[in-house]
Amino acid sequence: MHLDHPETMPQRHTHSAEPLRADGTRRALRVGLGGPVGSGKTASVAALCRTLREGWSIAVVTNDIYTREDAEYLLREAVLPPERITAVETGACPHTAIRDDISANLEAVEHLEETLRPLDLVLIESGGDNLTATFSKGLVDQQIFVIDVSSGDDIPRKGGPGITTADLLLINKTDLAPHVGADLATMATDAKRQRGDLPVIFTSLTSDDGIRDVADWITAHLTEWHHKAAA
Repeated sequence: MHLDHPETMPQRHTHSAEPLRADGTRRALRVGLGGPVGSGKTASVAALCRTLREGWSIAVVTNDIYTREDAEYLLREAVLPPERITAVETGACPHTAIRDDISANLEAVEHLEETLRPLDLVLIESGGDNLTATFSKGLVDQQIFVIDVSSGDDIPRKGGPGITTADLLLINKTDLAPHVGADLATMATDAKRQRGDLPVIFTSLTSDDGIRDVADWITAHLTEWHHKAAA
């Protein structure tokens, strides 16, 4: 049962779509990154932190089933100070903590906001899941779904809510396309067919500035978020 549907069960946790808290202070923009195992979510989070940290105040929440592996990777890479990275151990499939019962993630986000305020951006990374993984609208403001070309160029046409409805579809590891026989043009056509006008970005994190287009997409949303808060 998908708990985000009010006709089946009221959503347990919600936050205002507005960027201001009840006390009038601005809250952080919350961006979720989901996708299958090995698609490059953690590497994308790391690259985004490196690119955005000079201009914005950032924190990260990672989700793993029984470990803190993704958070520990980010800590080893020193993409942010340790106090800006925290982990949630979901104890079950990751989608349960980002979509169904978001309590642990909300507590982690709210703790970061209280201790580090003012924050501009919180990146919330789901553990590896499948093509049905989506974030509750009570947890994030924007969703990025990450797939990669090494899983096959038929992935976009398989659809699923992650591919069809995420605010941004990130098709990663384009540098591997020649080695795995993936046709990027086919992937682009199929993604367009599945998503309509919703944006798609192809990237390779092995290039010097491979995350730049994604960082620019987030920056545009951050700028709009700040303008909305100031209005």
